[in-house]
Amino acid sequence: MQLLLQQIVLGLLLGGVYVAVAIGFSLVWGILNIVNLAHGALVVVGAYTTWWLFTTLHVDPFLSLPMDALFLFVIGYALQRGLINRVIRAPLFFTLLLTFGVNLVVINLVLLVFKSDFRSVTPSYAGQSLDLGGVLVPYVRLAALVIALVLAGLIALLLNRTRTGFAIQAIGADRDAAQLVGIDLRHVYALTFGVGAACAGVAGGLLSVMQAINPTAGEPYTLQAFVVVILGGLGRVSATIAGGLVFGLIEVLGQSEHGLGAGYANAIAFAVLVIVLVVRPQGLFGRLR
Repeated sequence: MQLLLQQIVLGLLLGGVYVAVAIGFSLVWGILNIVNLAHGALVVVGAYTTWWLFTTLHVDPFLSLPMDALFLFVIGYALQRGLINRVIRAPLFFTLLLTFGVNLVVINLVLLVFKSDFRSVTPSYAGQSLDLGGVLVPYVRLAALVIALVLAGLIALLLNRTRTGFAIQAIGADRDAAQLVGIDLRHVYALTFGVGAACAGVAGGLLSVMQAINPTAGEPYTLQAFVVVILGGLGRVSATIAGGLVFGLIEVLGQSEHGLGAGYANAIAFAVLVIVLVVRPQGLFGRLR
């Protein structure tokens, strides 16, 4: 029983990381109808930003998260405004190809600057845990879960309590009608992509404290973000939160000694993706669109 509780705790904490990774991916897909294959590369840029601030300026990794978000927001805004906007009304296949190309460019730029060596962010508290009756709760992962939920709450507030959020939702509902009432589509597109990139930067900063990073470390997270969004359902922040937590539990329990065993993370992700698409394509908590 204690082992099961430990696995459930670790699954929920891992799910918090997936929420942070998927929230920006879900926003860009739901509003712009872009499946951003460069999302994992942006996560890696956020991770390396945290590593650079930690090793060069000795900034605590959690204090560097706002700087990660700002830096990635600028990159995302520029990418969307200068490049992706040119094919925003093209079929989905074209945006897939474009974001895949952006993914390759970003990864190779990171390789050029930081080389292929593994890097790690190791603050003094990195290996410490809270002991709750024999169930260990790592401080870093607990903090990551809290930050992911706060980040999701901020995105929900942005979408539902601000004029910018109403403009973003209006474009998601009907871009032509939104343009007719005076919304600047190019600016709001770029703003939405920038916010999604900022979320990826925060997720990368959190991941850098939990695992060693290298330029290609973000590729699995694009798949996992896709699975989380499909599992939870596209269109609601709460669905992304639920999808991330459920997927974290599935992955940890699936890789336990009573499941498939370690090393099957991608297999579990693909299996969950196929099952949900066949049984409930709108996701566990989403609505049919």
